[in-house]
Amino acid sequence: MSAAVTFTDWFVILSGTTTRQTKAIADEIQRGLRQHGVRAARIEGERQGDWILLDYLDAVIHVLTPVAREFYRLERLWGDVPQTRIDDDAVSGMGGAERHRAEG
Repeated sequence: MSAAVTFTDWFVILSGTTTRQTKAIADEIQRGLRQHGVRAARIEGERQGDWILLDYLDAVIHVLTPVAREFYRLERLWGDVPQTRIDDDAVSGMGGAERHRAEG
């Protein structure tokens, strides 16, 4: 991302199937990073839950429902920047320490 924009190095885009799940995902990300002394500089969309943005400055995390993800198409909007895809199967098969390295 740093080649395309100056405000962040990474966009992380992921989905939850419902707003309840997107809120739970966002909460868990915040909890996990807080344990390492990292707090979001800005959080948007928690109340509605369709698109939750967690701004950690170096990384901006987008948690979207499938409907919001299809509507906003962030991958298409930022399609000219390099992408790394981590499939659900790869993440679920990792242990805690391995998962932290892949996500963090």
